[in-house]
Amino acid sequence: MTAAASPYRNSLDLPKPPGETRVVVAMSGGVDSSVVAALLKEQGYDVVGVTMQLYDQGEAEHRPGSCCAGQDIFDARQVAARLGVPHYVLDYETRFRAKVIDAFAQSYAEGETPIPCVTCNQQIKFVDLFDMARDLGADALATGHYIASRADGDERALFRAMDSDRDQSYFLFATTREQLRLLRFPLGEMSKPEVREHARRLGLDIADKPDSQDICFVPTGRYSDIVERLAPQAASPGDIVHVDGRKLGRHQGVMHYTVGQRKGLGLGAAGAVAGEPLYVVKIDAAHAQVTVGPRSALATRRVFLRDVNWIGPGDFKTAAAAGLEIAARVRSTRPPVPALLEMKDGEAFVEFLDDENGVAPGQACVFYENAEPRGRMLGGGFIKSAESAVAAPSLPRVASA
Repeated sequence: MTAAASPYRNSLDLPKPPGETRVVVAMSGGVDSSVVAALLKEQGYDVVGVTMQLYDQGEAEHRPGSCCAGQDIFDARQVAARLGVPHYVLDYETRFRAKVIDAFAQSYAEGETPIPCVTCNQQIKFVDLFDMARDLGADALATGHYIASRADGDERALFRAMDSDRDQSYFLFATTREQLRLLRFPLGEMSKPEVREHARRLGLDIADKPDSQDICFVPTGRYSDIVERLAPQAASPGDIVHVDGRKLGRHQGVMHYTVGQRKGLGLGAAGAVAGEPLYVVKIDAAHAQVTVGPRSALATRRVFLRDVNWIGPGDFKTAAAAGLEIAARVRSTRPPVPALLEMKDGEAFVEFLDDENGVAPGQACVFYENAEPRGRMLGGGFIKSAESAVAAPSLPRVASA
């Protein structure tokens, strides 16, 4: 973070001296949010720490890499005490189960590959925590996400983080304009080593604490256990078929598969055709069928979207109806690629200039102004379905497995 650019704006781009600016910091117990709280306190802000208890502490408190559980709450409390700032623990376990965990299981049961971190931000953190910050009289709500927020006229806009390897913009595409007015992301212009160095300089015991895992509420690391318990239909056995129609084997539930998956198909000798490895191409949950094929069958030219959120300039329908050149990102681990955002007959879709592989329903397609580092994020939507770029391959017919 830099010092205030003028006497009228502080480092959070607010028209108050830091000492008169109350900032609620979402403290997960990790190094990132702890450093945010410490740096803001160092700059003289009126800092209040808030930690959300989201699931059963007892199941995960001894597992490294979990967040929002027992050890993490303890760590957040210790950091707040060291900084001398108020700290509150809010119990959102019931809402988290209903909004995030149950939805996660149902999504797998429908043959999708969900993103619980997006749902948590969208349904819990930036709703309940947002309201709590308002109740506490906060001028800003700060988090430890690696993403940048900057003024855009009377509104604010989101940009990819300086450190592209840490950039978390993919998980924040559902952030609304109203939320952006309050939210601040002080780590957007920092690298992870810089953050850890700040933690050491400030004397924080969690300076070398491991990063949290994406699926924080899976204490055993086996998400299928949770899915089977909450959505048992996802464990119904079914057929594994090739894109050419051949039956290759059986599976023990669609919850074990995701589009683009290569390993763990359970096909043995039938797992390749003419020496070519097979990948999951499609999941038909209604008929408990998993379709596999060669890598070429993963090629996707177009994706159709639901629940689109737009935080770019102007109106989404106007921009999309005319066809808008964007950079699109269909996985958090992939860079944005050139694409065209369109809307026809009320349905939004993205067409890629070059084919994308392994596009899975349930994941997000996030829009950027361009593919450049620190590029502006325009919004995004959840992938409803994908349109293949190639016809099903014509392969020799053989006896069914």
